[in-house]
Amino acid sequence: MLSPRTFVVLAALVVAIPCGWLLGVGAAELLLGRDFGVFPVITIPLGLIAAVTFALMSRINPGVRLAVLAAGSVVLFLVL
Repeated sequence: MLSPRTFVVLAALVVAIPCGWLLGVGAAELLLGRDFGVFPVITIPLGLIAAVTFALMSRINPGVRLAVLAAGSVVLFLVL
């Protein structure tokens, strides 16, 4: 049986995907402006790796990780 903490970590992993994607697109737009071409091919995988690494980080409470990733997804979605 999975513990509630495991469910929160799994939810953080699910939320990490859109957060990392938006982080990569935001990085490409920040570096090159609106006409960034194919540059997100480089930045999106880096954003996904960073978000998944943060979601799996054991030093921070899983609830905090989930909240940060969810808030980051919402903010990046509204900004971009």
